[in-house]
Amino acid sequence: MPSNQLTIGSRGSKLALFQANWVKSKLEAAHSDLRVVIEIIKTSGDVFLDAPLSQIGGKGLFTKEIEDALLESRIDLAVHSLKDLPTVLPEGLSLGAVSSREDVRDAFLSNEHSSLVALPKGARVGTSSLRRQSQLLRLRSDLEVANLRGNLDTRIRKLDEKQYDAILLACAGLDRLGYQHRIVERLSVQQLCPAVGQGALGIEIRDTDDTTRNRLQCLHHTTTHSAVTAERAFLRRLGGGCQVPIAGHAWIEESRLEMLGIVASTDGQQLFRDQASAPIEQAAELGAQLAERLLASGASEILKALSAS
Repeated sequence: MPSNQLTIGSRGSKLALFQANWVKSKLEAAHSDLRVVIEIIKTSGDVFLDAPLSQIGGKGLFTKEIEDALLESRIDLAVHSLKDLPTVLPEGLSLGAVSSREDVRDAFLSNEHSSLVALPKGARVGTSSLRRQSQLLRLRSDLEVANLRGNLDTRIRKLDEKQYDAILLACAGLDRLGYQHRIVERLSVQQLCPAVGQGALGIEIRDTDDTTRNRLQCLHHTTTHSAVTAERAFLRRLGGGCQVPIAGHAWIEESRLEMLGIVASTDGQQLFRDQASAPIEQAAELGAQLAERLLASGASEILKALSAS
């Protein structure tokens, strides 16, 4: 492969390709001699579209095939929604850059109801996320939560076909693709704590590829990197992925890193929540310590029950 060419590996969905093309444009703008091409790679998550993510092994579902291509040097970098990237990467791979974060919040979409609070009792709400399901049922145990899979367009189409009264999606994806007008309500982090890494892009490379790592520095956002380092350390200590109702969000406030963490049962009946802070340079320690506090408070029993089921 020519030294002035980079190949990005990406899923083929509209959102994934938007994200890959955004990275491509930033790299080409920063390096005038560089040619960047995109190779579409189908992942397991793109093949098994009907079953709930929790039933088909959520961790790595949208990344494994792309990581294989990276390890085999068929591509030079992989662009992921960071929330889809497992906290433990395959040997030989690492995060080369983390993008500036978009809106981290979850979005409430409905054609007939003005807010989550305004939903009538028994309303059917679509989501593929156990994290959203558990927190939603904690807020509104009277709602029916139904599985919702497919790409962004498919999910919105199912709402428009009245298969659901409302659906929950990430604001970041809707904003990136110009669907802001479909968002009825942006739910606060306190209402629905986001997924670890939500709103950021993670760019994965080979450990030994210092040339690509250096080229990616034009994309790297240190503030977001500090926040997601805490979040990923939190999730890593809890051993969770898409199949476990874990939420974590970190942010910088007055030169310190603050973090909110949640572990919940899938029905929302049990929910453990805690918040902690630390100096920014202790991001990983903050995430791990917050996880330990939740485990000690009783969250370990939820995780044990889920792993046994």
